[in-house]
This record gives sequence, C-alpha cells and structure tokens, in this order.
Amino acid sequence: MRGKVDRIVKSIAGAISSWPGVECVTLGEHSESDVLDPHFALVIDAYLHGEPPAPEDRQASFAGAAGQPGAFENSALKSRDRFFIEGLPLRVEYKAVEHIDEVINRSREPDSTFVWVFKNSGTHMLYRLQNSKVLMQKSDWIKGVRHEISKLPDPFWRGLREAFVMKMEHYLSDLGAAALGDDGYFYGVSMAGFTRYAAATLFMANHKLEPSHRYISARLKELKRLPDNFVGRWETLLRGDGGISASQKYEVAELIARSVISLE
Repeated sequence: MRGKVDRIVKSIAGAISSWPGVECVTLGEHSESDVLDPHFALVIDAYLHGEPPAPEDRQASFAGAAGQPGAFENSALKSRDRFFIEGLPLRVEYKAVEHIDEVINRSREPDSTFVWVFKNSGTHMLYRLQNSKVLMQKSDWIKGVRHEISKLPDPFWRGLREAFVMKMEHYLSDLGAAALGDDGYFYGVSMAGFTRYAAATLFMANHKLEPSHRYISARLKELKRLPDNFVGRWETLLRGDGGISASQKYEVAELIARSVISLE
C-alpha cells in the first residue's frame, strides 16, 4: 500500500512542478499515518509565484499524471483542491511565495504588532513550512524560510502568547455562562475555543509551532514546560463519557487557565 501512496504522491508532485511559477512542493505529516487511519490524507502544499492554473487545467493535469481525479472540488477562497486518486484522499493547497516571505519577514521584527495575522489561524502555517517533507524544490527558498523560522525572536512568541491568553480568557468566560445557563450548543463552542487557545498558549510558552488539530493533544503532553497537574486536568476536560458535569468541567477549566497564565 505504501508503494501505491508513494507512486500517487510522485505523480501529483510531478504534475504540479511542471506548472509555471512553482517554487516548491511539500507533503504533510498526515501522509505518514496508516492508510486505514480515518485521519489519513495526502496533504500537498504548492508554493508558487503568481496564481496557479485554472481549476479545470489543474484537474486535467492531475488526470494526465495519475488518472482521473474522483469527486474533484476546488475552493477559490482558499485556493485548494480536494479529490481522490485510486480511493486515496488528496488535498492540494496553493500558497504564494511572496505572501510567505512577507509573513516571515514581519514575524522577525522586534515587536509583536504583527501577531494579529496568527491570532485566529494559529501558527500551523509556519509548522507546515518547517516540518513537511520536501518533494520538489527549484531553489534554496524553502531552506532559507526554514532557517528564518528556526530563529524567530522572543517578541514573536511573547506577543502570540499574550494574544492567545486573551482568547483563552474570552472563551473561559463564555464557558462559565454556558454552563450556568445550561446551553449545550454554546457550551460546546466555548469548550472548543477554550481548549484550542489554552493549548496554543502553551505551545507559544515553549517556543513551539502548532501542529494540526489532529496532533495537538498528543504533542501538548510532550512539551517540556507544562503547569503542575496539567495532563490530568486536560484529560478530565476532554472526557466525553458524561462522568463529570458541565459546571465541574468549568471549574477544571478555571484551574487550567490560571496555571497556564502563571507558567514561568
């Protein structure tokens, strides 16, 4: 099965690399899991100068390289294609080199005024740049980008940590209101926001970029600097067996928030 995966990846990467303006093609870590894993997907990032070919031309290019894509969908808003090849799910995202360069350069500035770019989306974009497998490169651009990411300054981490703390506190307040008001939907949304930004704050405190949501909880427990009793409280918060009430979970969330904020 891995031979099939490697063959399809090579074919799609080859098709993309033949387009004008393509600088680099990478493969995300989702592809490393077993193909029977429900989270398995071949996630390919194409970094290019200018715009990618039109969707119909991209589809034709993939068909010529690896066979007709099944259930081909594209998103103009996010410049992304989703499709299947021989039953395997693929996602291809197109990213402008110039935009990446601007983000990297401004992230290196000696202040935190640029953190708004990551405040809602998080740092997963940088994580993918730093950690994805390089399938094709036409220059040392990706090597230079990874070097710059590896030496992001303290104001970057500190500014994002402060921004994520504010988001965490906002969702904690909502969580308390939802628990008190017995509002199941609002409670679920608030809990999701709280856990996301509590985790993001800890990644910033450890000067670590955020992996995809699929890997957040496992990687979180591997961080060197965590508050006392954090893992047990975190697992209690994520329990879905109904053994703890919404109000009790809110109390646990309060303890987590205080410990995250006070972490030195």
